[in-house]
Amino acid sequence: MVMDPSEVEFLAEKEMVKIIPNFSLGKVFLIGGDLGPFNPGLPVDVPLWLALNLKQRQRCTIVPPAWLDVEKLEEMRDLERREDAFTPVPSPYYMELTKLLLNHASDNIPKADEIRTLVKDIWDTRVAKLRLSADSFISQMEAHAKLDNLTLMEINTIRTFFLDSLNCMYKLRSNLQPGSSQAQFKDY
Repeated sequence: MVMDPSEVEFLAEKEMVKIIPNFSLGKVFLIGGDLGPFNPGLPVDVPLWLALNLKQRQRCTIVPPAWLDVEKLEEMRDLERREDAFTPVPSPYYMELTKLLLNHASDNIPKADEIRTLVKDIWDTRVAKLRLSADSFISQMEAHAKLDNLTLMEINTIRTFFLDSLNCMYKLRSNLQPGSSQAQFKDY
């Protein structure tokens, strides 16, 4: 089953972020866990979906994650460009979190435009690496691939291609094996 990007974004909305509420409310008991209490000016961790909802209703300020910083993202981009392998990312949903936070709370994020550009650069670098890895994988007719440090969204972008390639390579290999029905007909 291939996930739609909106489904991956839905999963990202469960990630916890810090907010500074401007209202008072006791503890909230949810299926996913208890949240709060909420006191004006005191930071509290909540899922991203709730942070965005409260922000939309002007009930809080969202504190950007520590990694959503120009200097840290520049280091991450430079490291990604230097390394052949995929480097670890600060969040399994870094792209989705950035997109949601910049679209709905850019006023809470210093240097939002620079951050948008840096995260896009990181994404482009990682996708280019993924394409090169896929090309190498196909040209060498590998039977398996190691996909360390990839996010769900990145895997989702290449999944169909990889699966189709593996199926084609399997069919080609099975037709070349001695004793297969196709190989037997070649002798006649």
